[in-house]
Amino acid sequence: MDFTYASVRAAAATIAGHLPPTPMWSYPVLNATVGATVLVKHENTHPVGAFKARGALNLLSTATSGTVTYSTGNHAQSMAWASHLFGLPCTVVMPAGANPAKAAAVRAWGAEVVLAGANLGEAESHAVELAERTGQRLVSPGDTPELLAGVGTIYQEILTARPDLSAIVVPVGSGTGAAAAAVVAHELAPGCEIIAVQSASSSAGHDSWRTGAPCTRPNHTRVEGLATGRGYELPQQILRKHLADFVLVSDDRITEAQRLLATAAHTLAEGAGAAALAAVLDDPDRFAGRTVAVVCTGGNASTSELAALQPAGPS
Repeated sequence: MDFTYASVRAAAATIAGHLPPTPMWSYPVLNATVGATVLVKHENTHPVGAFKARGALNLLSTATSGTVTYSTGNHAQSMAWASHLFGLPCTVVMPAGANPAKAAAVRAWGAEVVLAGANLGEAESHAVELAERTGQRLVSPGDTPELLAGVGTIYQEILTARPDLSAIVVPVGSGTGAAAAAVVAHELAPGCEIIAVQSASSSAGHDSWRTGAPCTRPNHTRVEGLATGRGYELPQQILRKHLADFVLVSDDRITEAQRLLATAAHTLAEGAGAAALAAVLDDPDRFAGRTVAVVCTGGNASTSELAALQPAGPS
């Protein structure tokens, strides 16, 4: 499971042939609200509305056969999209209660959706069995080096444009984003802190990093993209070597950050896409006066998330 900065550079050439760099903008109202200069990296602008398009594109650009994977949504859509792009079959196992809109989007790209299990862990077990039975490649959303290499191109873009950044805050589900960010920053901007953030209601990645070994935790978060339930070995190996800090925020703080992105940065973010900003809101003294980037990893907000963004009406 090797992953190096050189693999990110190689992935950049592949991705440049299919996807333009995503924008990174600063918004005066947002900056004034948080007391820092915040650059929002808009990974929500990809064809599937999420950063994981980069990893899937890099992985499938060299594939010659079909894949089986498992996901709560954005990895699923990205694998389906990239498989469609290269004319390859793809089967995605999603938990039985997966967001219907995300499952529909996966099917729309031509992938087969299998709904199985009450959570991502049970969906993973079903995917393992399915891959063994069909002989197709099993793709882990966290422990696949090609995915990390593709995701790393986000941070190549960020730090090429702004090598002076004080910190980059990255939301964690499987941990591929934070791990890739740490490797790229170590090479291009060693003075830039990489800070990971996860929901306190689904803390497997955070707790794996704190304890030094991958562990499992219950998923009680309503933020779909952060509800992975376990730490993944490859990202955790990298995070233990290079990550500056790993913090937890509440789901309510994430909703607050979603609302602020919508009103102050003209940006529709799903919960995971707002988690990085939530970390900045949660610790204003830490970020005061600094120039930081937050990665809006996705814009696939569910109908319940959209409803929660509406201010409460008069009683």
